[in-house]
Amino acid sequence: MSRVLGIPHDRVDGPAKVTGGASFAADYAPPGLVHSCLIRSTIARGRTLRIGTGHAERAPGFLAVLTHENAPPLKPPPDDLLEMFAGQFFETRPPLRDEVIHYAGQPLGVIVAETAEQARYAASLVTITYDREPPVLDLEAVPEPECWRPERFIGTPGMELQVRRGEPDREFDEAEHRVERTYRTSTNHHNPIETSATVAEWEGGKLTLHDSCRWVQGLQRAAAHALGLDPEAVRVISPFIGGAFGAKGFLWNHVVLAAVAARSVARPVKLVLTRADMYSSTGHRPRTVQRVALGATGEGRLTAIRHDTLSETSPVNRYVEPCGLLTRGLYASSSLAVTHRVAPVNIAPPLVMRAPGEAPGLFALESAMDELAEIIGLDPLEIRLRNHADHDLHERRPWSSKHLRECYRLGAERFGWSERPGQPRSMRDGDHLVGWGLATAAYPGNRRPASAKVSLLPDGTAVVATASHELGNGAATVLTQIAAEALGLPTERVRVDLGDSTSPQAPATAGSWTTASVGSAVRAAAEEARAALIGLALSHPDSPLHGASPRDVIARDGRVSLGIDPSRGESFGDIMTRAGRRVVEVERESRPGAERSEFSFESYGALFAEVKVDPLGQVRATRLVGVYDVGAVLNPKSAHSQLVGGIVMGVGMAFMERTAYDPCGRVVNENLAEYAIPVNADIPAIDATLLDVPDPHINALGARGVGELALAGVAAALANAVHHATGKRIRDLPIIPEKLL
Repeated sequence: MSRVLGIPHDRVDGPAKVTGGASFAADYAPPGLVHSCLIRSTIARGRTLRIGTGHAERAPGFLAVLTHENAPPLKPPPDDLLEMFAGQFFETRPPLRDEVIHYAGQPLGVIVAETAEQARYAASLVTITYDREPPVLDLEAVPEPECWRPERFIGTPGMELQVRRGEPDREFDEAEHRVERTYRTSTNHHNPIETSATVAEWEGGKLTLHDSCRWVQGLQRAAAHALGLDPEAVRVISPFIGGAFGAKGFLWNHVVLAAVAARSVARPVKLVLTRADMYSSTGHRPRTVQRVALGATGEGRLTAIRHDTLSETSPVNRYVEPCGLLTRGLYASSSLAVTHRVAPVNIAPPLVMRAPGEAPGLFALESAMDELAEIIGLDPLEIRLRNHADHDLHERRPWSSKHLRECYRLGAERFGWSERPGQPRSMRDGDHLVGWGLATAAYPGNRRPASAKVSLLPDGTAVVATASHELGNGAATVLTQIAAEALGLPTERVRVDLGDSTSPQAPATAGSWTTASVGSAVRAAAEEARAALIGLALSHPDSPLHGASPRDVIARDGRVSLGIDPSRGESFGDIMTRAGRRVVEVERESRPGAERSEFSFESYGALFAEVKVDPLGQVRATRLVGVYDVGAVLNPKSAHSQLVGGIVMGVGMAFMERTAYDPCGRVVNENLAEYAIPVNADIPAIDATLLDVPDPHINALGARGVGELALAGVAAALANAVHHATGKRIRDLPIIPEKLL
């Protein structure tokens, strides 16, 4: 059998997706299905005095309407999940609890009708009388006593948000060179192709949720708690997901409202969020204000780093954008202070978005590094090399594997960085100013406990089951490759079943940890299943392998044979048939071990960018070169796709994406016509390279995650290139023409 891991492999889910065979949540249509629609608040703060539903109840196809006046009481998320995530990822107030309004777009009710069109029409007939209060929208205007100072991100050790070492204030004051600047990033929304959707179906006291969700077991627990059920009474199914980027990971109001509506009308109910609903119903990256101060010697060695973050959250959750997490150890400085504050404002709940903290945090830190380099008179690459952190200063541990210097060297070589003139505004292409910039990319090498079940069948195929997900990231493909190589089967004879809460435990598909976590469990289960099959062959007197040593036996192309004599062997099916086995099934868990206390795990990269700026201030990225160290590369094709996708998303963050609110707290560009995201014409050819150096400590695969690393640092590299082109330093994203004119 040819090699499986480490070579490009087409998506195993590709044919189903391009032919329409892939079933997404909204495609599920059980008999008797009816439809629902949210009734959303049009104010950001106040209370409802009256919700008039009379006209809606007389509309064609109307079945039911639920508001706080008649909805059954729902419980907030369970304490164990709130503790696990420090209360950050859930709306802590159950939907339809009372008449109080905390943000525009808050669900005030749900309408059920025979068709989706009838539900939307009935919802349009609902009249609401409000008692309005002025919303708080400016996070910088929130008084200090009302701000929250979180200790940790998602409540876990190693994610401390308030950090101090050495004497950063004194070292900064005494530094030969100093930079102290404020950087701002805008609200960004996820905008996956597939909007969130739920189909809720009751059978007796049991509930099945077909939901666009990337953590079926977390949703199972949270939904069960909200509805007063045992978790075993709830099943969540999410076989395919049409993108997420941070959305769809946690319990949102529409899920439980669909379940309540289905129980109310005693029929299955489908609730599909509109694009506009997505801007207030499934989270977003919040605005940030970051103050970065750097002190350095005359040679450019950092003596002090301060990074203070103020981000916004909603009155009904406590999410913090952890912009300073990377700052704690990205560069070598013995004196450092990192702080985070969170200001509650009347917006919908924010939450993680791809590279949470890293994407906005690196914009600020990497911009400040360039500003410091300019003051000292150093090349931007040289100042980063001089401050390379050879070990983790924050955790006081060695890195498990780090090849950032090689990323810098190879990226600079491929880009031609040595030809960069030091002075801004010194490069032109006709009437366009040309600029070159770079930034460091970094993202944690995460891993979580996960389980998988591998079933070998007599027909020579295998089925892998785990409660993980395929959300467009290529997870189904790489898990298929891992299982196939461990079992000795061709990939076309391995099927991976994902997205069912009844499958073995898996974490949310998040944090770039799926391959490192779930892949490790799949490998462990597959290797044991292979060993069990070989054991059946060796123990049976009629087997041609009877009496051989397990060390001398290999599995290849669905056969077990002697390595030195491949003719002495038999097929998987023959072994199982003779043994009277209909299945060889193994379930195994894989979890992080002592290595987490011995090493620090981080993925790194370097992005080099060229921009051209026309006389009217329009900026275009014209060349992008990135080199990345993610450990072993299990599928170069899908990994490259992840890199390109992240870089494209970074172009949007830098030059386009901005959620706009009106003075009443309503999102005014809650659609893809006015919320600008990159299209093909905005993106040049992207040169993305993976080093492919296995990490010897993170897991048996040697692989860390890819998905979020590519976004980290992109906005900073582009902002640095814009400054090199124009001489203007833009510290407020996105970089739009009016900021340059």
